Amino acid sequence: MNVRNQGLGSWPARRARMSPAAVAVTDGDRAISYAQLHERATRAAWALRDRGVAPGDRVAYLGPNHPVYLEVLFAAGLLGAVFVPLNTRSAAAEIDYALADSGARVLVYAGEYDELVAALSGAERPDIVRVGGPGGYDELLAAAANSPIDESVTLDDACLIMYTSGSTGRPKGAVLTHGNLIWNCVNVIVEMDVAGDEVSLVAAPLFHAAALGMVCLPTLLKGGRVVLLGKFDPGTVLELIERERVTWMFGVPTMYDALAAHPGWAGADLSSLRIVLCGGAPVPHSTIQRYLDRGLGFVQGYGMTEAAPGVLVLDRAHVESKLGSAGVPSFFTDVRVVDGDGADVAPGGRGEILVHGPNVTPGYWGMPEATADVLRDGWFHSGDVATVDGDGYVYIVDRIKDVIISGGENVYPAEVENELRRHPHVSACAVIGVPDARWGEVGKAVVVLSEGATPDAAGLLAYLRERLAGFKVPREVDFVAELPVTGSGKVRKVDVRRLYGRS
Repeated sequence: MNVRNQGLGSWPARRARMSPAAVAVTDGDRAISYAQLHERATRAAWALRDRGVAPGDRVAYLGPNHPVYLEVLFAAGLLGAVFVPLNTRSAAAEIDYALADSGARVLVYAGEYDELVAALSGAERPDIVRVGGPGGYDELLAAAANSPIDESVTLDDACLIMYTSGSTGRPKGAVLTHGNLIWNCVNVIVEMDVAGDEVSLVAAPLFHAAALGMVCLPTLLKGGRVVLLGKFDPGTVLELIERERVTWMFGVPTMYDALAAHPGWAGADLSSLRIVLCGGAPVPHSTIQRYLDRGLGFVQGYGMTEAAPGVLVLDRAHVESKLGSAGVPSFFTDVRVVDGDGADVAPGGRGEILVHGPNVTPGYWGMPEATADVLRDGWFHSGDVATVDGDGYVYIVDRIKDVIISGGENVYPAEVENELRRHPHVSACAVIGVPDARWGEVGKAVVVLSEGATPDAAGLLAYLRERLAGFKVPREVDFVAELPVTGSGKVRKVDVRRLYGRS
């Protein structure tokens, strides 16, 4: 093993020398040991190197939760390259942007996304490797070398770029270093008492920081077993918990609501499940209660991609006594809530959440101004507003950046508004979040039409679906004569919500 590699790429080799026969990953009926994961990641690294991938180059992956995701992640880490997981819900134009912005040299993708990849139209297409079929990923691995790779990788080197929708209308690539991810794993291991025999269900998508950083990587670091599910299905999840004896999992509130509403919920054997971890959106008390009634430990928290992602955690002991709180800072992470002058607010006062720690991003890929805007004096400015009680528990109360959280997915109105304004019949628009029983929140577009245009809500939404991921497309459209604006001509979102929102 290359001892100069301190990063994630070295993990399979380090685990293989400790517990080579232990199962690392379960995918359906397939079980992959740590020794096999080490060999496949090494062969994948050689296959990528044969395609010209060098230290610092970017390697993208488009596909569901699958062992190949982890193999390519670790392979990139062996080479000192940077892994770029892509959101499978994205439209072709969004994938084009991420590939071009990151400068990806290679794209590895699952065959079920053939049509999406065929629709890519970027001027500089990466080298494309398909998983499955003649000449595909498995054949490349079979032909690749299996000897050690000698690259120096430090904890400060970039490990991956995760694209998060930008409040300015363009996605931003949050750079996470090997150290960011490792320190986040340490936080999780401390907070969740992660054991070496954990069986962790990963049903949320790995292209999100929470599924990767809060469950998958900490389990692999401890030598436990990760059970991958390619697509969330409540019935399948209940079956897997019972069959695989799952000990913990992560999900967003809508996932946990769907599980508890499934006909198999009452009779499901959940005796192996030690902890259910929830995040991605505020958690309703009714959701928490369903799991407490089953005798399960319910842990929730607050995080962000830029923190790899853990920031606050509310442990199972305080889930009821501190109802509504996002918890206290993670072990090696520090949080301040400050007023407009940068002073810590008194208990009960409102202020912006600032985050500091070894798990916090060094910045956004190729965006020095955006980086400087959020990273000041070593503190990450979240844009989220919170209060703190006398015991130090933090309560999220507002979102400065107007982000809409729909089913655990962040939707930034500016991105949707930018696309709407490109429509020839739209003169002005604003997108706001409105309550939704299933998704928690969905988008609503308030549109001023160009002179002579005819209202056509279905046509506008179809236009957006061609350009944006489905979860970003508003569910409703209101056509209005004018939008409320400030003296400088900016749309007053607070008035838009008051006039056109609904409770």
